[in-house]
Amino acid sequence: MSMNKPRASVHNRPAGHADASVHGMFNAIAPRYDLLNRLLSFRRDTAWRARLARSLSPHDPRRVLDVATGTGDVLLTLARGLDSLQCGIGLDMATAMLAVGRDKMDRDQHRGILSTLAGDALHIPCADAAFDAVTIAFGIRNVHDVAGALREMYRVLRPGGQLRILEFSLPPNRFVRASYLLYFRHMLPRVGGVISGNPHAYRYLNRTVESFPYGEAFCDILRGQGFESVRAVPLTFGVATLYEAEKAHE
Repeated sequence: MSMNKPRASVHNRPAGHADASVHGMFNAIAPRYDLLNRLLSFRRDTAWRARLARSLSPHDPRRVLDVATGTGDVLLTLARGLDSLQCGIGLDMATAMLAVGRDKMDRDQHRGILSTLAGDALHIPCADAAFDAVTIAFGIRNVHDVAGALREMYRVLRPGGQLRILEFSLPPNRFVRASYLLYFRHMLPRVGGVISGNPHAYRYLNRTVESFPYGEAFCDILRGQGFESVRAVPLTFGVATLYEAEKAHE
């Protein structure tokens, strides 16, 4: 499998990825979500979020929206890594995840500039051109209408605003990919299921990652929604990818 030919198009994935059952699944694993992220990624998730923050730093964003914010780790990373940040809002439909995120933000020294908002990526309850940057980490594949979500992110960005998307991908090296898929398909669901008490959540993870477009295929989707200066940055041998893009200047 090449980086340019993922197994399925974004347009032919099973419907229902963003329905109530998915949000219920994330709500159910919220208490152990952060622990499992660190454990199952061997703490690489923290490095990936730090890389996202560094990519935004040269642009000095003051207002940032984090879509599918979950427990707020991206916002907390941005608050600690961006001197320019004045307002960070985390949007999610999983209210139990947001509750965990609010508790973490309340304990953080940057709590005054961070907040959470219950809402849908397909109907972002914010004004046009309200943000200097929009981020989403490991959430875009859970949206049943990816193009619609990207249009909403484009809408709420100011002209020249920055989009950053972190998402899992498949390593291009066949030996690395084979080892990764062995872990991803068999070990990760078992460990995640035992610790979280919800085996379905971690079987869902592997299925959505393997079916979602990545690399240049996803870059083409971003370009199709009007984003410019699009590029994909593989992380950790291509296990994850950081997508960088910007809204056109008027």
